[in-house]
Amino acid sequence: MKIAFAGFGEVNTPIEIIERKCKGALEELKKSGAEVYSYYPITDDYEEKDVNKALDYFTGKDFDCLVVCIAGWIPTHAVVKVTEKFRHIPMVLWGLCGWMEDGRIITTADQAGTTALRKTFKDLGYKFTYIYDIIGQPSKVDKVLSFCKAASAFNVIRYAKIGHMGFRDMHLYGTLFEGSSLKREIGPEIECFEMLEMVQRAQKVTDEQIEEVINTTLKKWNFKKQPDMDIVRRGIAYYIALKQIIDERKYSAISLKDVDGMKKLLGFPPAMIFMLLADREGICTVPENDCLGNVTQTLIKALTGQIAAYLEFYEFFEDGVLAGVPDYVPSEIIDGEVTVSPEAFGLLSQGVLNVSKVKEGVITMCRLAVENNKYVMHMVV
Repeated sequence: MKIAFAGFGEVNTPIEIIERKCKGALEELKKSGAEVYSYYPITDDYEEKDVNKALDYFTGKDFDCLVVCIAGWIPTHAVVKVTEKFRHIPMVLWGLCGWMEDGRIITTADQAGTTALRKTFKDLGYKFTYIYDIIGQPSKVDKVLSFCKAASAFNVIRYAKIGHMGFRDMHLYGTLFEGSSLKREIGPEIECFEMLEMVQRAQKVTDEQIEEVINTTLKKWNFKKQPDMDIVRRGIAYYIALKQIIDERKYSAISLKDVDGMKKLLGFPPAMIFMLLADREGICTVPENDCLGNVTQTLIKALTGQIAAYLEFYEFFEDGVLAGVPDYVPSEIIDGEVTVSPEAFGLLSQGVLNVSKVKEGVITMCRLAVENNKYVMHMVV
C-alpha cells in the first residue's frame, strides 16, 4: 500500500498538540508496513502557507489512498483546498479524539471538524469513508488500513492485464464479458492470443530449460505412479512458452482454451501447465476462458495476497457443498505435499492431474458477475 497522510488542525490550537496527535496516528499507520507520505500540521493560516506547502509536497507522488487526519477543529475550506486536487483518489476522513486528564476531558474538537467535512465530502462526490476515534478506546487505525488496502487493490485491478489463449471455450455463456463496460467500471484489459503462439514458442524451449523445472519443482511433487516423461517435458515446454508471454505482456492472470483447445487440438490436458504457472510464477489461473473469473481472482489476490483458487460446484447439500477442481489446484491451498497422478482419460493422452487434499476451514466464495447491466460481487462464507 502507498498512503498519503495529511494532518490538519486549527491555527489557534497549540501546535505541539496537533503535531503530537498527528505523529501518533502516523506511527500507527506505519506499523502496517505501508509506504506513507506524510505532511502535517496543515492549518488554516490566513496566507494559506500550510495548504500550499502540503499541495507542493503531495503533488507528483503516487499513492493509493489519501488519509485526511483531523487532529482538531479546522475550517472546511482549508481541508478542501488540499483534497480537491486529489478528488480522483479514495480518501479516509479520520477524526482523532481527545484524552482524559485528572478526571477531565481535554479536547481539540476533532469531530467538530469531521462532521462539517463529512457532508461536504459527500456533496463534492469524493470516494471516502468516515472513521472516528473515541476517548478511552483503541484507535480505529485497523479500519483506516482496511480501506487503504481496498484502495490499493482497486489500483491494481484498474490497470491490470489478463491473458486469454483463445476465447469462449465450449461456447459457454457464463464465461463471456463485455469489454467496454468492464474497462469503464472495473478497469482490467483482457487480451486474447492464439494457441499457435504458445506451440511455436514451445518448439524453441531448450532441454536445459526443461531440466531446470524438473529439478527445482517436479522433484518436490509426490507422483502416485511413474509418469511418461515425454508428456511431462511437453507440458513444461508449454509452461515456459506461456511464462514468456506473461512476462512480456505483464499479465496478472491467465486462462487457456481447455476442452475445445488444449484437449481437442493438442490432446493435452493443461492441468500441469496451470500448476506450474500458479506455483512458480504466482499467476492466477482459471480454465475455459472464464473472463470474469480471472478478474475476480486478480481482485481477491490484490486484497488478500492469496492466489484465489478456482473450484467448481458438483453437489449441493443441506449444510455444505461438494466442490471439485478441474484437474488442478494451486499448492497454496493444499494440505500437505503436492500429490499428482499421471492419468489418461477419455480420448486424451496421459496428463498429470493434481489429486492433493485441499485445506479445511472457513472459506469465502466469491464471483464477479453482471446483473441488470451492473457489476456485482456475489460473496458467501
